[in-house]
Amino acid sequence: MIQGKWKIMILYELYESGAKRFGELQRYIADISHKTLTTQLRELERDELIKRNLYAEVPPRVEYSLTPRGESLIPVLDMICDWGLQNVPSNQLLRVLCEEGQKPKEQE
Repeated sequence: MIQGKWKIMILYELYESGAKRFGELQRYIADISHKTLTTQLRELERDELIKRNLYAEVPPRVEYSLTPRGESLIPVLDMICDWGLQNVPSNQLLRVLCEEGQKPKEQE
């Protein structure tokens, strides 16, 4: 369900920032293509990790947010991230999602 390069990043962004529109997610994940983001969002929605809210407005507005099932995955992802911070050399970490804005923990 979370296989792929971008799904964990999408889940963390929705967890940390709440409901987001497609364009906001695309700006957050600068390297993702429109097609790939669409595919990843559809798969996450299919697996009931996120929900797609369509608002009947002109123009139509769509927002994505975590479902309770998606929220239940965050502690597991945090544990994996913490393990990585303790076991992966900091020079190999490009981005740390579970501790945005904080430096990776130094190895002892």
